Amino acid sequence: MDAPAWERQPYLQELDTEVLATEEGPDGPWAVLADTVLYPEGGGQPSDQGRIGDVAVREVRRTPKGVIHRLAAPLSPGPVTVRLDWLRRFDHMQQHTAQHLLTALAQDRFGWPTTAFHLGQRVSDIELDVPALSQDQLQALEEAAAAEIRRARWVRCRRVAPEALAALPVRTRGLPAEHTGEVRLVEIEGIDVNTCGGTHVANLCELESVVVLGAEPMRGGSRVFFAAGRRVRALLRDHLDLAAQLRAVLAAPNHELVAVARTKLEALHNAERLVRRLQEAAADALGEQLAAQTQRFTCRNLENEEMHVLQRTARRFAALAPTSVLLLTSASPAGGLFCLAAGAHCPVDLAALAHAFAAAVGGRAGGSGRLYQGKAPSLAERERGIAAVQRLLGS
Repeated sequence: MDAPAWERQPYLQELDTEVLATEEGPDGPWAVLADTVLYPEGGGQPSDQGRIGDVAVREVRRTPKGVIHRLAAPLSPGPVTVRLDWLRRFDHMQQHTAQHLLTALAQDRFGWPTTAFHLGQRVSDIELDVPALSQDQLQALEEAAAAEIRRARWVRCRRVAPEALAALPVRTRGLPAEHTGEVRLVEIEGIDVNTCGGTHVANLCELESVVVLGAEPMRGGSRVFFAAGRRVRALLRDHLDLAAQLRAVLAAPNHELVAVARTKLEALHNAERLVRRLQEAAADALGEQLAAQTQRFTCRNLENEEMHVLQRTARRFAALAPTSVLLLTSASPAGGLFCLAAGAHCPVDLAALAHAFAAAVGGRAGGSGRLYQGKAPSLAERERGIAAVQRLLGS
């Protein structure tokens, strides 16, 4: 056999073959077949999935033993039928061919060499050796790809002898160190000849469309995100669904969504600032009220308050009660908070008080000077913590 079925006939979806060997590996059972329509992972393209008989194939991989298929359940040697998950395969063919097209155009039309490729589950990307790309440049790349898709250029695969490679206009980042024998080439008619072992569509028209989604800086270059074929329609449906939800939530048509969202966010930010000011005023008032009690040790629980409220209250108390200690706690579904403060002339080891309370409630404390705070999974042992503080205070 010169080449496996997935290479000889990339559109073949079912194959009668034979299980030659099986093995139980650390990650489950494996099988080696006489031939396969399932592509093994490599060259940035994930492996195919499918079924061997009634058993699901979870992964296909090249190994020194040959191409092995990781299975959901063991198989026995003998005749079998292999069935390919065609939707997954054709999606990979579209994305991989789109990568070849974008790489060729980026290099030859714009001078941006490709340094890496990744075929993702929703979007794919190529890394280009260019520091930054504007939206206009990305759109120009997308338009160039669209023009070639409209020309319906053929995509063909062939193998050549290694010694013939140097005389051909081949785009390659080099062959694997372990490679021997003939070299597989993928050619986009009039556009590109590339060394590649993956699966590709037979004609650019099968890409349907390629969308360049954006770019971000990456290792001194730019990572460019793209989608092709069926994925473009899926992304469009997602955006249409999202727009419909936003129209319902914001009660505005598409062209007003951004303006309405900005107005509502500004109103929300104003409300949050007002709430913060009211919280601070209430915290100051409570600190003044607790300081007025002129007790050496004061303890108060505030239901479902944030740490900044406890700290503001404690600071106000300490400023007005120079010889007193305050313990504030707050319980919420997320856990318990606590804060201890002491006036400037209160002769106590506040760190020791905070750590004693934290140990009693199963939490941790930190801080410095006249203010310590901490967190605990709950305040179920709050009374035990208060008692620990009181023992250290000698009260």
